[in-house]
Amino acid sequence: MSKYLLNKFLFTVDRDRELTERYREDPRGTVAWWEEHEANRILGARDGERSTWLAFDDVEREALSTHDYVALFDLGAHPFLSVTLFIALFERDFDEPLGMQREYARRLSHVTLPHPDIST
Repeated sequence: MSKYLLNKFLFTVDRDRELTERYREDPRGTVAWWEEHEANRILGARDGERSTWLAFDDVEREALSTHDYVALFDLGAHPFLSVTLFIALFERDFDEPLGMQREYARRLSHVTLPHPDIST
């Protein structure tokens, strides 16, 4: 398991509008594409430098592929990265203001302090 890779996925997908929409419409395909093409790209590297060993495990891949932000939280995904991406993905599906944020809070209401470790 790599909390770093989970957070890198959330961070990079949230910052690219087209990729965010792609992830909304085809989460499984987007996760597979991202893992193959982006997972090992070094953030900030300008010369195409890449690592070779980063990959999601089956549990992470499934949580990302099903938009399961509760499972992602339990896996240690950073809550700020998670909530901002899921707001971008699903806020439009709610009629009331802050609908996605309220749903996110409701689904995570079982979590008590201390929260899972979010360090990478």
